[in-house]
Parts: sequence; C-alpha cells; structure tokens
Amino acid sequence: MTHFPLNNANQRSPRVQLNGSVAAAVMAEGGQRARAKIQSISVNGGLLQLQHELSIGDFVEIAFHTRAGAIHGMAEMLQPTRKFQSACLQPFRFIALGDDDHRKLRMALDTALDRSFLDPVSEQLQTPPGF
Repeated sequence: MTHFPLNNANQRSPRVQLNGSVAAAVMAEGGQRARAKIQSISVNGGLLQLQHELSIGDFVEIAFHTRAGAIHGMAEMLQPTRKFQSACLQPFRFIALGDDDHRKLRMALDTALDRSFLDPVSEQLQTPPGF
C-alpha cells in the first residue's frame, strides 16, 4: 500500500540536517536524470542541492540510501531557495511513498534525531570528579 504524506499546518515535521552527506538520484517525468545531495530531510520532503534547477511543479522519482535501507519515492519539486554559480538548493515534497519506504524513512529519521538529541547531552553528562 502506498503512503501519501500529509502536511499538518499546525506542526512542522522534524528535519534532519544532512549537509550534502547523502547522495540522491532524481528522475524527472521525461526520463531526465540528475544527481543531487540531500541537505535536509523530513517525512514530508526535503532540500536538494542540484547542479541545475528543475521546473517548479515537476513530478520526480527520488532514490537514496540510508542505514535503514534504500528509499524510493515520488515527489513534487518546489521553488528553488538559493541559486549559486554551479548549483542550486531546491526543496521537494513527497507525494507518494511505499509503506516499506515510509517505514525505512521514519526509522532513519528517528535514529538521526535521537542521535542529534543525545550527543550534545551525553557530552555534558560526564561523571563529576570524585565519583
């Protein structure tokens, strides 16, 4: 069964900042392919760094790998947020994910959010001298 992410206008989904550490393959409707780097991601979508912007409203397939496994979904490209000489940052929103892909994405996000939440705390929670 396919999962269709729903936006809750009252609460924004937690995002994980990847800063380009995860590569993604993007395929547009006409078969045009692009390589991208994921800057940030949530269960509803994310931000890609692309060499060339894609048309706003284009429906694309996005595939990338996580520790939880490969994820493949359909997405809609949104208005680019920044343009540089050799790249652009362009957000997307997921419009359809298979149940397995949705589960793997949630697992990967939960793991990353747990790690980013606990890491700064664990550095501060050191055993005081004398214990």
